[in-house]
Amino acid sequence: MRNGFIFTGTDPELAVELAPLAEASGWDAFFVWEGIWATDPWATLAAAAMVTERIRLGTMLTPVPRRRAWELAGQTMTVDRLSQGRVILSAGLGVPQDVEDRFWIFEDDPGRKVRAQLLDEGLELMQHLWQGHPFEYEGDHYRAKRTGTMLPPAIVQQPRIPTWVVGVWPRMKSMRRVARYDGWIPNYAPPNASGIDPLEQQRTYTPDVAAEAIAWITAERERLGLADRPFDIVHEGTTGGVDPVADAAVVRPWAEVGATWWLESDWQVPADRVAEYARDRLRAGPPRVD
Repeated sequence: MRNGFIFTGTDPELAVELAPLAEASGWDAFFVWEGIWATDPWATLAAAAMVTERIRLGTMLTPVPRRRAWELAGQTMTVDRLSQGRVILSAGLGVPQDVEDRFWIFEDDPGRKVRAQLLDEGLELMQHLWQGHPFEYEGDHYRAKRTGTMLPPAIVQQPRIPTWVVGVWPRMKSMRRVARYDGWIPNYAPPNASGIDPLEQQRTYTPDVAAEAIAWITAERERLGLADRPFDIVHEGTTGGVDPVADAAVVRPWAEVGATWWLESDWQVPADRVAEYARDRLRAGPPRVD
């Protein structure tokens, strides 16, 4: 299992300071969050790429339906090249307006169905955009006319930048999207639930549920002929960084059912303590499971 750290603050200078600290302290990846009107994560990660050598860099996560696919492709390609192939793209539908109105101050939420269509088309379009070659595309929401001039360079990683996708288990349409890409960021809708409540999800999403979903993903990727390609299972959580035995006990059940990444985060840390918390937790190093 590899370990990433999610920086929950907003100061880009602090993020660029923390990325090499994460690398020196044994972490495998450093993530920043992406808002709609917020610090630009890709500019921040570009700067972080220039002061690190090994650690992977990414967002947690990018609301692809809220972005122009060609702009996102250019940003991610730029950071991928600056980092010599260390970028991860975490993709999701974005927060609905009825959950967080702050993210919808410039436009109205078109609804989950439309956002899902935009996510599918955006991810599909970026497969072409990342290669920097002439192509044509015609979707319900996006189109691209063929051009052979002023083409940007291709990404370093092939066949694409590793793309982790949010999927709601056991909603099959959502999970089939996940299986086509490179990693699963779990959401869970408990049986008979009317919606996805974050607190209920945290309470009911257990390693046994994860194991069931992972078995389905494995079978689906075999059906699609993708079984021989790398695929990550992500789990986000919090450990103290003080007691290695206690931390390992938190992480081990997820590793045992097949999670390949532990993403350390604590979104409850007050803004005025984020810098102190992040430095201390990074220096303590990631949780290790023997």
